[in-house]
Amino acid sequence: MESGLYIVGTPIGNLDDFSPRGIETLRQVDVILAEDTRHTRKLSERFGISTQLVSCHKFNEASRIDRVVEDLLSGKTAALVSDSGMPGVSDPGGRLVQACHERNVQVFAVPGPSAVTAAIALSGWGEQGFLFDGFLSNKSASRRTQLSRYVEEKRAVVLFESPHRILKFLDDVTTTLGSRPIFVGRELTKKFEQVITGNAEDVKTALESGFAKGEFVIVIAPFNRKRDTSSHAR
Repeated sequence: MESGLYIVGTPIGNLDDFSPRGIETLRQVDVILAEDTRHTRKLSERFGISTQLVSCHKFNEASRIDRVVEDLLSGKTAALVSDSGMPGVSDPGGRLVQACHERNVQVFAVPGPSAVTAAIALSGWGEQGFLFDGFLSNKSASRRTQLSRYVEEKRAVVLFESPHRILKFLDDVTTTLGSRPIFVGRELTKKFEQVITGNAEDVKTALESGFAKGEFVIVIAPFNRKRDTSSHAR
């Protein structure tokens, strides 16, 4: 392998989605930098990967950077993985990648599954492009201010939300965007995957009936003047 940092996408749920190239990369590098070594160890055991695991998460990423970059400059190789999906996409890893670029360390992408692209495909609203904004504020007032940016957004908007905030998030969507259609996916690609499409009030009703568990990905439909001008809650 060429020396450098390999950003490796890992399954978002179904382990059969892990690519042969991703598996082989993790087998060959000198070290795997993992968001949660306990989680990645299960993946390693599943695919017979014996490479050393080192934690690299949002709380220690800054302190790891210099040592990792020095090792890569000396000719070693490292793979960066998050708990699921592509590292650096609402997950740790961005600072390490930037440091590698600044020190002229080669960075390679080994693409894999992504909840973002899975959700936009399932929603059917991605033809004109989309905007990904990750997690919004955990405070309702700030979240409503952020949601107001999408009132006339002509692209679909993809967001993440946690199970303990999802119901309040939906209240804020109703207040800010009225009856704008949204898509919500839970546990995508996993055994108990569930998806629902409707306005935020409809989705909240479904979640209150036992749907509100697991991590969520939300797609807000693009602005439609005829529909949304008449339904928007002002």
